[in-house]
Amino acid sequence: MLKIAYHPYYNHPLKKGHRFPMEKYELLQLQLVYEGTCTAENFFEPELLQNHKQILEVHDAEYFYDLLNLTLNHQAALKIGFLLSKRLIAREICIASGTIQATAYALQYGIAMNIAGGTHHAYSNRGEGFCMLNDQAIAAKHLLDKNLAKRILIVDLDVHQGNGTAEIFRDEPRVFTFSMHAKNNYPFEKEHSDLDIELEDNTNDSTYLKILRQTLPKLITEHRPDFIFYLCGVDVIASDKLGKLALTTEGCKTRDRFVLETCKHHAIPVMCSMGGGYSPEIKTIVEAHTNTFRLAQELYF
Repeated sequence: MLKIAYHPYYNHPLKKGHRFPMEKYELLQLQLVYEGTCTAENFFEPELLQNHKQILEVHDAEYFYDLLNLTLNHQAALKIGFLLSKRLIAREICIASGTIQATAYALQYGIAMNIAGGTHHAYSNRGEGFCMLNDQAIAAKHLLDKNLAKRILIVDLDVHQGNGTAEIFRDEPRVFTFSMHAKNNYPFEKEHSDLDIELEDNTNDSTYLKILRQTLPKLITEHRPDFIFYLCGVDVIASDKLGKLALTTEGCKTRDRFVLETCKHHAIPVMCSMGGGYSPEIKTIVEAHTNTFRLAQELYF
């Protein structure tokens, strides 16, 4: 059964007019149930982590406790981009917990998903770009520490580079970080992933998919991962306000199909976090994200 992390905390309200579309999480869950792709059984509510040990394996204690106690300095808080609150920090912890729990379901069923997550701009010692705690990094370290995986591949296909993830795993040979992103987009000072592929503005479906098809199977052959994290942001589509690529919604769906089919073909469990999506019309964002869940059901169940 496809298991998906979802919690009401994900829909934390922000000040009116904020460009980050929090409402997409609730709408995505409602759409999946409405159209029959999922039922209530597919969703689980992540537990709030009472023991923060898993977070502290990835994030510096001083940074994390400044977040938790709302004592982060003003400049550091500005880089995150949110108005910090106790509920917002609880939301971030909840998302990380959902990704950790989803890895167990992925090991059981071959795939699992978090309706939120993909907070790849969170560094070990700071947050930025709407990201405070790096959910996939925390979950990857958990798998390694529990000996549930020996070699991990992080496939980050959000339009923005996974700079925080790259920094966190810079000296960790068991985790291979792969980021394929817009060259001329945030973050403008990029980190070095194990493999970065920078795409020119207005890269279209055919060019994007050709590069991906040439790259991913080769990485799997060379790195031999036994677990994959997939960050499947839909901010690669042409209408996205914060992206500079030119994929169609159908091209984005083809991208997801290729990644999931490749994972299934190699019998490698995959955990998916949704990442970004900032098109002007919320229905575009929801449809693009919904495609990923439809494919998971089609290919695995």
